[in-house]
Order: sequence, then structure tokens, then C-alpha cells
Amino acid sequence: MAPASRADKKAVADAAAWMFNIVTSVGIIIVNKALMATYGFSFATTLTGLHFATTTLMTAVLRWLGYIQPSHLPFKELLKFILFANFSIVGSNVSLMWNSVGFYQIAKLSMIPVSCFLEVMMDKIRYSRDTKLSIAVVLLGVGVCTITDVSVNTKGFVAAFIAVWSTSLQQYYVHHLQRRYSLSSFNLLGHTAPAQAGTLLLIGPFLDYWLTNKRVDTYNYTTVSVMFITLSCTIAVGTNLSQFICIGRFTAVSFQVLGHMKTILVLIMGFFFFGKEGLNLQVVLGMIIAVAGMIWYGNASSKPGGKERRSHSLPTIRQQKHNSLSESNELDGKV
Repeated sequence: MAPASRADKKAVADAAAWMFNIVTSVGIIIVNKALMATYGFSFATTLTGLHFATTTLMTAVLRWLGYIQPSHLPFKELLKFILFANFSIVGSNVSLMWNSVGFYQIAKLSMIPVSCFLEVMMDKIRYSRDTKLSIAVVLLGVGVCTITDVSVNTKGFVAAFIAVWSTSLQQYYVHHLQRRYSLSSFNLLGHTAPAQAGTLLLIGPFLDYWLTNKRVDTYNYTTVSVMFITLSCTIAVGTNLSQFICIGRFTAVSFQVLGHMKTILVLIMGFFFFGKEGLNLQVVLGMIIAVAGMIWYGNASSKPGGKERRSHSLPTIRQQKHNSLSESNELDGKV
């Protein structure tokens, strides 16, 4: 295959992966907003457990059909990943409850510098000056859009700190485990989704009761609310899969930077569907700055030296199957 043709196919697959993630992420935000605000299902952690239970069912069906090949992930690595992932979910929920919206948004934005730090320390990644500046522009733009009131308290700061670091570590590990153990996105989900579903469904009802003072088993389940829960779980399968595909194809930092496009889209859709009272010059200016920063980041990081690994060797567990990761990436590209 000609290099140009291979590059074109990769560009198309990359764009499709991002679009898949954006559509499913924005879709699940809208569905969950309706489920929680309109129908009063405020059990976020339990709902996330149901999401992973549905994802587990999907991976089991794909394995039965032969689309997922047997793979190995050491229990120690799985345990670390589940620890980071569950602390990310719990920490984010608690942070949102204990902090102002403004500080919560600042905490979310700080995930990009933390992810950069992890890549520099763990993978010896080196960023060019333009790449660093473009990341700063994205942070500035999204901050201008979303940060309003900012108030800090001790327990809220601790919750935000745990959420930021655990989320950054979880996203770093998605990329790290796929590369180290030659796992496709399907393989990795097949290992992690059952464990996350089990732990979240176990602790979720208790955590949700602590956060909302409501019990999930006493919720008034109606046909419409159950339909929205089912729809949320169905979309979540795509959200979980697309996250793993995107981080596997790119890195956690790129996923965070370009992922803020979802924040901009949610704001725009809110203006279209829920009125323009929140649309002002500050928000429009922030959107323009953020989008310009994303375009600059994509251009700067793709240039030679924009983002490169100082040490090009990565120890893998299955060197004799060095082609399996490229084959699994082709499978991801067909989703």
C-alpha cells in the first residue's frame, strides 16, 4: 500500500474515531440530563455501574461471535486500572457536590497539565514550544467559557485533587495498557468493564444515598424513566468504546485537548435548545479562543518535534506478537 494511501486511511479513521466519541458523549450528556433533571433519577454512580454492566454484555457477545480474540492482562495491572477508574468516577461526583461550578471547571481543565506531566515522566514525551502554547490557549478559551463563580473549601479541594489525578492516571493507563500488552479497545474493555460494573454496582447505591439522601431501590420507576435508563446504557457502550479507541489511537493529552470540543458543542446546543440567555460576548470569545487553540494544537503536535518520545523503546509483554496491535487497531477502525 502506498504511504499516501495509508496516511489518508489513518486520517479518515482518526476523524471517525473522534466523531464517534463526540456524538456518543454529547448524546449521553443530553439523555442523562433529561433522566436526572426531568425524571429525578439522581443516582449517578449506580447509573455508571449499569453503563459498564451493559458494556460487559456487549463485549461478551462480541467475544462469543469471535470479534474479540483471547488476551491477557495481569491482575495487578487490572487492579490498578480499576482503582484509578473508580476513584475518578467517585471523586468527580463528590467534587461536583462539594465545589462551586467554577472551581469544578478549573479542576477539569487542570487534567491537561497533569496528563502532560504523566506523559513527560512516564513516557519521556517532549513537547515543542508551540504545542505547549496551543494547550495554554485551549485552557484559556474553555476557562473563559465555563468559569463563573469560584469558591474553594478544604474538602472540596481534596475531592477535586483526587478526581483530577485519578482521571488522568486512568486515561494514561488506557493508552499504556493497550500498547504494553498489545490490547485492542475491545480487549481492554472486555477485561475492565466487568470489574468496574461489579464494584460500582456494589458501592454505587451506598454512595448515591450519601450524596443525595435517596435510595435507588425506592425510586419510582416508570416506563419512560426505564426507557431513558436503557437509552443511557446503550449510548454508554459507544461512549466507553470510543474513549478507549481515541486514547489508544492518540494519547491522553490529545484526548483531553480535543475532547474540550464536546464542551463547546454542549454550550452551543444548550443555546439552540434552551434559549440564548447564557449567550454573551464572554462565552462567544471563549469559544473562538478554544477552537483556535484546538486547531493550533492539532497542527503543532503533528509537526516533526511537536510531540515526540525521547526514548523510542517500549517493553511489551508479547514481542512475538508485535503485529497484533496493528491488527486490533484495524478492528477498532471498522467500528
